[in-house]
Amino acid sequence: MASYSIGQAAQLLGVSSETVRRWADGGRLAVVRDGAGRRVIDGVALAAFARERGAGLHAVPEDDVPTSVRNSFVGIVTALRVDDVAAQVEVQAGPHRLVSLVTREAVEELALDVGVTVTARVKSTSVHIDLP
Repeated sequence: MASYSIGQAAQLLGVSSETVRRWADGGRLAVVRDGAGRRVIDGVALAAFARERGAGLHAVPEDDVPTSVRNSFVGIVTALRVDDVAAQVEVQAGPHRLVSLVTREAVEELALDVGVTVTARVKSTSVHIDLP
């Protein structure tokens, strides 16, 4: 069974080690001591915590239009590059950076600009997962 140090958990959750320590000290995240006395987090417990935490980080507003796309990220437009036909929109949603290529017409219709809050929806037929 995988277990993670405080620092590894912090990196995976996109927060500081001190934040993970506070969560552990406050009882929000279960930690145990390993054979060397270090605090570690069980991989299954960390996965459950990440899932619960993630559900609130990028929540889609309740009044949103119904959709079959389940991977939605509320974020802010951080960069916009527009040419004659196409545009590249960069969105920061919590610790996630998403980049989308859309038409110039879509950018104009949606009135996209840096600083605008958007919901990025991701639907893919192929997702690749690599081990570190």
